[in-house]
Amino acid sequence: GNLSACPNGSRWVMDVFHECAQDGRDIASVVLGLVSIFCFAAASFPQFYQACKTGIMDRALSIYFLLGWLGGDLLNLIGSFLADQLPLQVYTAVYYVLADLVMLSLYCYYKVKNRGGGFAAPINAAFFFLSLGMVSTVSFLGRGAAVAQGPAMFKGRSLLSAPTNELGSEPFTRSEIIGFTIGSISSVLYLCSRVPQIYTNYKRKSTIGVSYSLFALVMLGNSLYGVSVLLKNPEPGQGEGDYVLHHLPWLVGSLGVLSLDVVISFQFLAYRRGRPSTREERDALLGEQGDS
Repeated sequence: GNLSACPNGSRWVMDVFHECAQDGRDIASVVLGLVSIFCFAAASFPQFYQACKTGIMDRALSIYFLLGWLGGDLLNLIGSFLADQLPLQVYTAVYYVLADLVMLSLYCYYKVKNRGGGFAAPINAAFFFLSLGMVSTVSFLGRGAAVAQGPAMFKGRSLLSAPTNELGSEPFTRSEIIGFTIGSISSVLYLCSRVPQIYTNYKRKSTIGVSYSLFALVMLGNSLYGVSVLLKNPEPGQGEGDYVLHHLPWLVGSLGVLSLDVVISFQFLAYRRGRPSTREERDALLGEQGDS
């Protein structure tokens, strides 16, 4: 919380995030980054409700969409340690991974249930213990990181940006190169995850079983994150071009995913009166007869 190196900065931003926010532009960047984290954190809940309501999550969502999302969040979590991020951001990354695991658990549950199998309970138990183990492990690592790490920069949704050196115009440091590489792979996974879902919606000619609120909140989060990054003032001695270059993978990931989510939004409009395919209706009827 020492403002000696940031005499005109916001005290609460320095106390909470150890970041120098010199003016309203910097403060707006931090606030938008926080709101974007909230949007990403809340995005999964509408899909959980939709899955329990319709019971066709295994047909509505693409498994490759879920796996790609999980892969991107896992790299985000790894990068949060490599880039010496704040404990708050580490725990946020853990939450993203756990939410992905819960969604995968629901997918597997309905996959087994709709096929008439009896293995739903063991699959859910396996995911529960896996999630519990990950929470315990990462919480322990997070406490150790909180002691060992020095002040870090607040980066909103991005947990992979390495701290910038004092002369922002200098070439990438080794830590920045590692973070840049992992961030690029994470962005590619986020982008590629949308393509299977777009194809699944097109093949079904329906979006029943998919919650639009999931994509709406992610779109809002990506928009706010992109704006928060662009609003942030560059480091002293760093030009606007160098600043954008240092954050390019995450800007591409957020704004690129945003463009693909717009395509999915148009699919919701095009298929809003659509019904599940004949095969899905037949499977549902067979399931109801089996229950009776």
